[in-house]
Amino acid sequence: MKNLCVFLADGFEEIEALTPVDVFRRAGLPVLTVSVSDMHTVTGSHNIIVTADTTLSELDRENIEMIILPGGMPGASNLDKNLSLDKLIMDFANKLKPISAICAAPMVLGKRGILKGKRATCYPGFEQYLEGANYTSSLVEIDGNIITGKGPGAALDFSYIIAEKYVGVEKIVQLKKSMMIPG
Repeated sequence: MKNLCVFLADGFEEIEALTPVDVFRRAGLPVLTVSVSDMHTVTGSHNIIVTADTTLSELDRENIEMIILPGGMPGASNLDKNLSLDKLIMDFANKLKPISAICAAPMVLGKRGILKGKRATCYPGFEQYLEGANYTSSLVEIDGNIITGKGPGAALDFSYIIAEKYVGVEKIVQLKKSMMIPG
């Protein structure tokens, strides 16, 4: 299987970026953290410094299974401004490949018209950027190739839903049990 790639820009929301990485690795899925700058170190919105596995310029673009965009500010805005990431996102969208975004990051998809006619959720106040989307206030929304999450409190559910797509329900039930998550 190709890599699930979590893209990091300075100001990213740590729980929304690192929870998926943790859950995916526990589930045995290949995951990479990818800095969108040429630096491997990225500073989160709460001043937690993370060393990314690779950078966007070093990334093997043929070996990406899914794009995952964490929120946080100014992290989501920094993702939105990155032209190289924009090209990758639009390529995935045009080929209906899986893309996920949480918190403020669904605005990156909305501003590109990717959410038109799709159910989507985001952090309250960012609905205005979900151009043409059918906004819900759900913790997590799945519509076709797009998965969106509401915010930090949705990070675990968001991560489990993505992982379930690749490893199945039974593996996620076992994983939740081992992580002491009810249900």
